[in-house]
Amino acid sequence: MSSSSIDAQLSPSYYASTCPLLVLIVRQGMRQAVRKETRMAASILRLFFHDCFGCDGSILLDDTANFTGEQNAFPNRNSVRGMDVIDDIKTRVERVCSNTVSCADILALAAREGVLSVYIYKYF
Repeated sequence: MSSSSIDAQLSPSYYASTCPLLVLIVRQGMRQAVRKETRMAASILRLFFHDCFGCDGSILLDDTANFTGEQNAFPNRNSVRGMDVIDDIKTRVERVCSNTVSCADILALAAREGVLSVYIYKYF
């Protein structure tokens, strides 16, 4: 039996030095989206769930001439919502930290911030 270990834990501070405003940008984007439409928090959480069979951001891929993206794949057709919110947040992040943060990480943060924003609005 091997006794080696691998340190592959997630870290909330992963982008602290490369994109220090990331959480703030995602939080602001999600709060705006949730203020506009409260159920967007649940929609983004569901989008995250559908992506996390691979957790690679592939749910956000658009169709091309030779490829049907996951957005329009049969199980997701007319089912997943919120891609426009994630696209908007990704654009904001890219303005500040270009080519640094993955779509999968933005989606994960957006899901978290969406849930937190609903909690904050409801209880505080």
